[in-house]
Amino acid sequence: MRNWNGLKERYLKDELPIRLGNLASNLTRIKSRCQNVANRELVESLLQESKLFIEWTARDAEVEIAAELVELQIQLSLWHYCIGRIWDDGSQRMLFAEQAKVWSERVLTLSGLLSVS
Repeated sequence: MRNWNGLKERYLKDELPIRLGNLASNLTRIKSRCQNVANRELVESLLQESKLFIEWTARDAEVEIAAELVELQIQLSLWHYCIGRIWDDGSQRMLFAEQAKVWSERVLTLSGLLSVS
């Protein structure tokens, strides 16, 4: 089991938009790692890390953003729970990858980083 304390300390030093950007980046990594069936453990770790990012971030976000993050956390938990079935079926794994991409784009939009000049 990984010790998450160091990551939490580093993660919480960033402002909310950067934290959301990091979450979006994790979701993009999930999508890209789904291409190789050998990456299951890595994807599971990224799912867990992403759930923690949400836990550490939602309390500091506006209500609307926090609600989106809670919805994403539920989705991440469902994926994590079903990862065996998802991972063993190539078409399900690719659907999972595309859904992770959609969530990544959604979180990146919520971060406001795309509108910063």
